[in-house]
Amino acid sequence: MAVNSHAENLRPLLKQYFGFASFRPLQEQIIRDALAGKDVFAVLPTGGGKSLCFQLPALARPGLTVVISPLIALMKDQVDALQAAGVAATFLNSSLAAGESRPRLRGLHNGDYRLLYVAPERLLLSGFLDDLKRWNVNLFAIDEAHCISEWGHDFRPEYRQIASLRPQFPGVPMMALTATATERVRGDIEKQLHLREPRCYVASFNRPNLTYRVSAKTGSYDQILKFIRARSRESGIIYCQARKTAESLASKLSADGIPAAPYHAGLDSATRSKNQDAFLRDGVRVVCATIAFGMGINKPNVRFVIHYDLPKNIEGYYQETGRAGRDGLPSECLLLFSPGDRVKYGRFIDEKPDPKEREIARAQLEQIVHYAEVASCRREFLLGYFGEKYEAPASGTTRFEKTDHRAALEIGAPNCGACDNCLAPRQTWDATLAAQKFLSCVYRIREKSGFGVGVQHIVEVLCGADTEKVRKFGHESLSTYGIGNEHTRADWGNIGRQLVRLGFLFQNPEKFNIIELTEAGRATLKSRQKITLTKPVAAPVAIEHRIGEIACDEVLFEQLRQLRKQLADERGVPPYIVFSDVALRQMARFYPQSGTEFSRISGVGDKKLREFGVVFLREIATHLQTHPRQMFADDSFGEPVAPQRSKLTDTVRETLHFFQHGREPTAIASIRQLSEGTIYSHLAEAILAGEDLDMHRLVSPKARQEIVAALAGYHAASLSPVFDKLGGRHPYGQIRVCRAMLQAGRGAEL
Repeated sequence: MAVNSHAENLRPLLKQYFGFASFRPLQEQIIRDALAGKDVFAVLPTGGGKSLCFQLPALARPGLTVVISPLIALMKDQVDALQAAGVAATFLNSSLAAGESRPRLRGLHNGDYRLLYVAPERLLLSGFLDDLKRWNVNLFAIDEAHCISEWGHDFRPEYRQIASLRPQFPGVPMMALTATATERVRGDIEKQLHLREPRCYVASFNRPNLTYRVSAKTGSYDQILKFIRARSRESGIIYCQARKTAESLASKLSADGIPAAPYHAGLDSATRSKNQDAFLRDGVRVVCATIAFGMGINKPNVRFVIHYDLPKNIEGYYQETGRAGRDGLPSECLLLFSPGDRVKYGRFIDEKPDPKEREIARAQLEQIVHYAEVASCRREFLLGYFGEKYEAPASGTTRFEKTDHRAALEIGAPNCGACDNCLAPRQTWDATLAAQKFLSCVYRIREKSGFGVGVQHIVEVLCGADTEKVRKFGHESLSTYGIGNEHTRADWGNIGRQLVRLGFLFQNPEKFNIIELTEAGRATLKSRQKITLTKPVAAPVAIEHRIGEIACDEVLFEQLRQLRKQLADERGVPPYIVFSDVALRQMARFYPQSGTEFSRISGVGDKKLREFGVVFLREIATHLQTHPRQMFADDSFGEPVAPQRSKLTDTVRETLHFFQHGREPTAIASIRQLSEGTIYSHLAEAILAGEDLDMHRLVSPKARQEIVAALAGYHAASLSPVFDKLGGRHPYGQIRVCRAMLQAGRGAEL
C-alpha cells in the first residue's frame, strides 16, 4: 500500500476501497493537510463525506487513526461498512464483552488495524492512554465535534476530557469534524481542543437534494398517513417531542399497514437496539422517535424526515433533516407547524431556573418559529442562519411580481425550486390596516407604561382580553384595546412576527423578547404606507418535485433491492452496507454486462466487485432476457476504459511469470515448493486483477461446464458446498479460477 499523500496515489485507494472515482468538495484538501501532519477543522454537512476525510488517510500510511465518536451505534455501523470494503477497522466500547475485547486489543498491539473507534469516556479508563502510546497513533479524529461546546446544540460534558490528549500526544495531529456549527461554536471547538493553527474548511450547508416544506398542523395523523402512503416502500423518520407521541404514532401506523417502530430514551436498551436495527435493515419503514434517535445513523436511503412537533432550535432541525438523502438522491423534509406549539414551548422555557438558559432558549425558539412562518425561500433562511449567502442557480431563479417594497418575495429573490415557498408561493394580502393597529398598540403600550412587552401581551390588548396583566398595567384603557377582533389571536401573533421579520419591529432577545418599534416602523406608522403580508402556512398541497432523481428501470431496481436485502440478511448487516440506492439505480440505468462495466458503478471497489459482481450481473442479465432494455438520455458508460488492475504481491507475480512462460500449475508448485491449491489461488488473484490467462491450460471444457453450473446462484465466500455438490470430482483450485473468471465478468470465455 503506497505511503504517499499525492492525489495521484490517493485516487487509486479511493476507488479500490470505497468505489469512488473522484472526491467530494474539500475532501482532497482536508486529506492532504491531515497527511501533512496539520491540525484540521472541517464543517461538512450531513452526507457530505466527513468520514472519508479520516478513513482514507488511515489507508495511505502506516499507523493507527483513532476516531472519537459519541454513539455506539455509529461506531458499529462505520466499522461494518469499512470491513465490507476490505479496511482493517475495529471499535472498543461498553457493548463488547471481555471475550470480544481481548482479540481486538491483541490485534491493536500487533498493529493489525488502521482505524479504531472509541467513545470519549474510554480515554479515562485506566491504562488506555498508555496503550495508545504503544499503538503508533498518527491521527486523532473527533467526530461530532460540536458536542464539546456549551454553545452547541448537543453539548456533552464527557467530550471536554478529549482536551487531555494534546499534552499526552503533542506530536499527533487532530482533526475536528462536525456537520453543523455557528461561528461562535466553531471558535469554542478550536479553543477546547487546543487546535494549533488549524486548517479550517467550511463546506456549503446547502443540501440541494432535500425539499423543505412546512404545513399547518390540522388532522396531524391523517396528514402523516397520507404523506407516507404516497411514498410506498420509502423509509423515513418522524420526530416527536414526547415519548408518548412517538409510541402512539408507531402503533397507529403499524395498525394501518405501515411497518413502524418507536425509539426514545424511555425504552430499554435492548428494545431501542432492536427497533433501530430493524430500521437499518429495512425491517420497518418508519421510526417514530424523539431526538434521542439518529445522531450518526448512517442509513443513506432515508427518503423523508417529518417533524410532528416544532423543533427546539435551527441547529437541531438542520441536523435532523440532514438524515434524509445522505446518498444524494431526492428526499423530503416536512415540518407540521401550529402557532400553539410556540406558546406551549414558551411555557416550558419560563420554567427554566437559569435566566441565561431562558434567554438562549427564547431566542432559539423565535428563530425556528421565524423559519416555520417565513414566506421567502426556506433554503435561503437556513443557510443564512449559518452565515452562508444562498445564490440560486441562474436557471432556477424566478422573478415575482413586486407588490410592495417589503413584500416577502421580491424581484430577483432567490428561488431554490425545492421548498414549498419557491414551488408554490403563498398568497399575499393587504395588511395595511392590521399593521397600523399592531404598530399603534406597541407605541401606545410604551407611551403609557414606559416599557415594552412581548408579542402575546400585545395580542391580548388588541383582542380585548381581560387578564390580570392587562388590568395591572391599565392597558384596558388604551385606545388600541379591543380593536382587533376581526382576527384571531393566532393570526395576530403571525402578523406581529411578520412585522418583526420585515424590520418594522425589533424583538429584543436580551430583554425577554420584548417588542420595540424600529425607525422603519415609526415612519410607516406616520406615513400609513401600504403593507403586504403573506398568509400563514396551510395544509399540504401535493408537490411532485424530485431534484436529482436518477431515472432507471424501476422494475429492475426493485429486483436489485430484493437481492441486496437477501445478501445483507445472510451477512447480518444493513442493506446499504452491500450497496447504496445510488449504486442500484446506476445498475438499473446502465445495465452493466461485465466486471469492467460493473466496476464503474459508484461504490464498487475491489472487494465488492469480487464478492458481489457475479450475482448482480447475473440478476441484470436474467432481467434482460424477459424485459426490453430501457433507454435514457446519456445511457452509456462512455468510452471503454481498461480494467483497473489491483497491485499483485511478489509471490503472485512469480507464479504468474512461470505460468506465462509455459509452466503448468503442478510444475510451478514443485518449483516453488508450494501446494498446487496455493498456485491456483495465485492465478485466481491474477484473473481478478485483469490478467489474461489461458483457461484451456487450467480447466478442461467439460470440467468448466460442470463447475459453472454448480456455481450458478452461489455467492458465499466458502467453496466447500460447491466442491461437495460436484462430488469432489474437481479440485478446489479449478473451482477457484472458474469463480474468478465469473467475478471478473468473463463468464463467456468459459
